[in-house]
Amino acid sequence: MPFPPHPRAALRRRSLLASTAGAALLAGCSGALDSTTTVGGLSAADRVRARAARDSEALAERYAAVIDAHPALAARLRPLRAEVVRHAQVFGGGSGTSASPPASPSVSPSTSPSASPVPADPRSALAGLAAAERTVADRRAKALLDVPGELARLMASVAAAGAAHVYLLTEGQK
Repeated sequence: MPFPPHPRAALRRRSLLASTAGAALLAGCSGALDSTTTVGGLSAADRVRARAARDSEALAERYAAVIDAHPALAARLRPLRAEVVRHAQVFGGGSGTSASPPASPSVSPSTSPSASPVPADPRSALAGLAAAERTVADRRAKALLDVPGELARLMASVAAAGAAHVYLLTEGQK
């Protein structure tokens, strides 16, 4: 007559099977993209970084267009634009974005979500810049949830700088 299995042996097998099934379930059910998941060869963090670089480049082009259209605002806007250019470079951009504005910027609505014709009124031009900065800063603040630590800190810092730019662009009008 065979002896029944020891109760502790059965408990260990059940624990092992339960933990293995639980681990498989957790691994198989995770459909969310994390910062290391790649889609089309780029991780989520790389895509966020590339978007941030493009946004900064578009802002720099917009600053250049306003400076070109309203030379009286140049002294006020050049330091802000230079900071936006640095942001683009930090995020890995910088192609076509130089520290000094181009003589005749080519900004079209199709190349950038924040691009639009420069208003003839300087106050409206500043308001447009402030709105573009606010939009980009808000987008970056939302992206913080989807990126790893160091990139999140960079995004937070640059979003805060964008909010400061909004303040500087709107406060001078009061």
